[in-house]
Amino acid sequence: MKNIGLILFDIDGVIRSVENSYRLSLKKTVYKFSRWEPSYLDIDNAKNEGIWNNDWDLSLELIKRRIKKKNLNLEIPSREAIVNCFGEFYFGGDPSKDSKSWSGFITNEELLVDKKFFDFLESKGIIWGFVSGAESASAKFVLEKRLGLKSPPLISMEDAPDKPNPRGFIKLSKKLLGNKLGESNIPIAYVGDTIADINTVINARKEIPSQKFISIGIAPPHLHLNSRLKERNFYEANLKNAGADLILNSIYDLKDINLDLIKNKY
Repeated sequence: MKNIGLILFDIDGVIRSVENSYRLSLKKTVYKFSRWEPSYLDIDNAKNEGIWNNDWDLSLELIKRRIKKKNLNLEIPSREAIVNCFGEFYFGGDPSKDSKSWSGFITNEELLVDKKFFDFLESKGIIWGFVSGAESASAKFVLEKRLGLKSPPLISMEDAPDKPNPRGFIKLSKKLLGNKLGESNIPIAYVGDTIADINTVINARKEIPSQKFISIGIAPPHLHLNSRLKERNFYEANLKNAGADLILNSIYDLKDINLDLIKNKY
């Protein structure tokens, strides 16, 4: 079958819900060092700044902002202390060891897709892979252990600079398409839930302007509740304003999308 497109996916907020895992770890980490727990809206607003893709760095930034805002007599922790604290909450065990020993918030994660979804994409001639800022152990856990994907194409935290740097996105695209990116190549889409994800695609276009790159946004799952419709509309508007070519209501909407027909916003 002829390949008609490549879709790369972010993982957190797209493939799995992280409201009760990564985001909860962030909240608890910030509280431990500042005695203040940010709300999910506080986190969303910070993510909408477009530069806080790494939750360790965002945890540290929120702590700094809180201490400064309230003029607190508290010591700003080192990044290493943040990483260790966050890992205790998230993994609840050694991430280099068997996941059966983990007892942290990672065990709370809800899957947003199933393996059949990727089988369907393949049947339609769509190549797929994952570009995520998550640690390799966490990403492989959800993709291989939870979803049952065998050796999924993956760029994780250890493999490339943080988004919105497009290096990881371009690297995996080249790997999956034989190093040939350009005008004659099939469209390449990236699905993400943050402005950093949108900016990753915009930055990739700057590096390879002849290649058709498509930015697809989706609001994180905690905003898909009816009670949060107003917040979701605001969040999606921010994704559009940042340059998203398309906003999904559900990840399963991709089953009916023709990448060739999507017009680039910029």
